[in-house]
Amino acid sequence: MSDKINHYLGNVSRRALLKTGAALSGAALVSPVASFPAFAVGDQPPIGTWPAGSQGDTVFIGASVPRTGTYAVQGEDELKGYQLAIEHINEGHELVKKISPKIKTGVLGKKLTLGVADSAAKPNEAVQAQQRFITENKAVMITGGTSSAVAVALNKLAQREKVMFVCGISGSNDTTGKDCVRYGVRQNFFGQTAAAAIAPVLIKEFGKGKKVAYMTPDYTYGHTVTKSMQDFTKDAGWTTVTNQISPLGAPDFSSYLLNVANSGADILINVNWGHDAVLSIQQAKQFGVLDKMKLVVPYQVPFLARETGGLMAGVFAATDYWWTIEDKYPLAKMFNAAFEKKFGYKPEWGAENAYISFVHWARMVEEAGTFYPPAVIKQYEKEETIPSLVGDVNYRKEDHQAIRPVIIVKGKQQKDMKGKEDYYDVVEIVPGKGLMQKPDEFGCKLGDYT
Repeated sequence: MSDKINHYLGNVSRRALLKTGAALSGAALVSPVASFPAFAVGDQPPIGTWPAGSQGDTVFIGASVPRTGTYAVQGEDELKGYQLAIEHINEGHELVKKISPKIKTGVLGKKLTLGVADSAAKPNEAVQAQQRFITENKAVMITGGTSSAVAVALNKLAQREKVMFVCGISGSNDTTGKDCVRYGVRQNFFGQTAAAAIAPVLIKEFGKGKKVAYMTPDYTYGHTVTKSMQDFTKDAGWTTVTNQISPLGAPDFSSYLLNVANSGADILINVNWGHDAVLSIQQAKQFGVLDKMKLVVPYQVPFLARETGGLMAGVFAATDYWWTIEDKYPLAKMFNAAFEKKFGYKPEWGAENAYISFVHWARMVEEAGTFYPPAVIKQYEKEETIPSLVGDVNYRKEDHQAIRPVIIVKGKQQKDMKGKEDYYDVVEIVPGKGLMQKPDEFGCKLGDYT
């Protein structure tokens, strides 16, 4: 095992798990069978880590999140969501039962254990760690993400190994678009839905015919979010005067910001995420860019308000979750209370994504009555309406994308904040059904069950 991998064990000692992993590591994974007949699950041949991974009293889940690097803050928040979900599922918490009524303690009576690897937002490191979890620990499901490049890589691993990948965070259109797989599902919103939700708000606020400067991280997330924003604002006459593309983890944005400052733009749309967003916004202020043009963050995590020292005041943004929606959604209120009690702060949307994605998977297994992957996938594909922390949602059978709302927020001025974590006003909660592209628009072809 890599020294970057730490095991968070739910009701199982580290020694017991290591013994179990050692016993299983000698067993070869069985290659997927060529065809998939009827759903008589008990008669199915082995596939992926099934049934070996679910034969004991516990089942193992592999998670890869960035604990170092530019997305480390989000990775730690995401990890806390997984840890709380494991705890709640294992104890049969009231919130879990409201989402998955059949859960008693554990999933199908089996306690969950979690293995955690630091991906550092690097696809190769995530894939290597998850391959070990599959081979050595017989993981029945893998999860994580944060970087869409990681999510896309884990999609491919999941399909090859026939082990489900439940995406924690990924903002690229490609994750459930051209890079979708049968063995992958995604709950959170993404570039196209963010743009479809926020563009009308921006056009109403700022008017038509605006000149826009973009700052875009150079990978699948950045390019698809920028394109989606351009697509959804072009009918209002918004034009791109410059698109500054930077590498992930850039330490200095000065050369890009110099071009932005000289572009004559009315609006800066900053697609950077995580620590890159923090640095680029802070440096934009230092360069005087924010004195010349309005800032918009079309796909953001709320911690930006804290980290940028008030520079998000008055800024419009699309986000997946903001804790004040608890006034509208009772399950969000329960989640906020449990999370704050355990970790001492209001949950960010990484934690919310991780928690609800995990509990949705547990529900699908319970409803299917088995860990057999094709049966669990078929449960997602029934498109049943199920509870979440942002109201009822469902997963589309064609691309395994959850249809869920997008939350538009506007940063508060410090004088209007009612507490240290009251950073945003919720401008609008946009229902997901009218936002999402057609299932085949981004080239999704799910592939085979077996």
